[in-house]
Amino acid sequence: MSNALEFRDLTLGYDRHPAVLSLCGTIAEGSLTAVVGPNGAGKSTVLKGVTGNLRPIAGQIDFGELSRDDIAYLPQQSEVDRSFPIAVADLVAMGLWREIGGFSGLRAAHRVRVAAAISSVGLEGFEKRPIGTLSGGQIQRALFARLLLQDARLVLLDEPFTAVDMKTVADLLGVIRRWHGEGRTVLAVLHDFDTVRAHFPRTLMLARELVAHGPTSQVLTAENQFRARQMCEACSGPPHTCGRHAA
Repeated sequence: MSNALEFRDLTLGYDRHPAVLSLCGTIAEGSLTAVVGPNGAGKSTVLKGVTGNLRPIAGQIDFGELSRDDIAYLPQQSEVDRSFPIAVADLVAMGLWREIGGFSGLRAAHRVRVAAAISSVGLEGFEKRPIGTLSGGQIQRALFARLLLQDARLVLLDEPFTAVDMKTVADLLGVIRRWHGEGRTVLAVLHDFDTVRAHFPRTLMLARELVAHGPTSQVLTAENQFRARQMCEACSGPPHTCGRHAA
């Protein structure tokens, strides 16, 4: 099996202060991987490095046969401007932008695909609703519909189930299983270990450094969780208290 990603001694951070240090490892093509760790562990930072939103301080990411156009990214809900005056159908249609460009209008075939994506996430009848009127679960469904239209080989999900009801979680997990069944690579930042154990065969645990990476049953151990907390707590104070990391 080939690799979708390879982290080669990767260090990422903000204003030259490392948030992830010397990460090494591979993400296999077609794998379904959860990224877990304590708050401040660098989980979202890794996804932003993969998307190119953060340039490495040191090391690199090898994308193998992938290009940036092969990546779809779902940010945290807090990063989505829900006050922007746009309807659900228009938000979902943004998933086609690489195909049709930023200034081309939607053709009939495009509108059919937008409608199908909206239907597949259970938002029929919401096409003309402003996104600012949606609940947390509804906006997440719309964002997943947008991802469906991107048709990407690598899907990055940053806390996709935060502030989402259980019915929506179950439905969106179905979409993720569909992607996995199609051979796409999915990397998701998650907090609920029960969800990880039930649905994600592989797990990458971070605490600014790599704690463990492999089959979920071998990574989500009490020993690894305790070690991750200790590693993050050691770096939670002022920078001078931790010789290897900055906050």
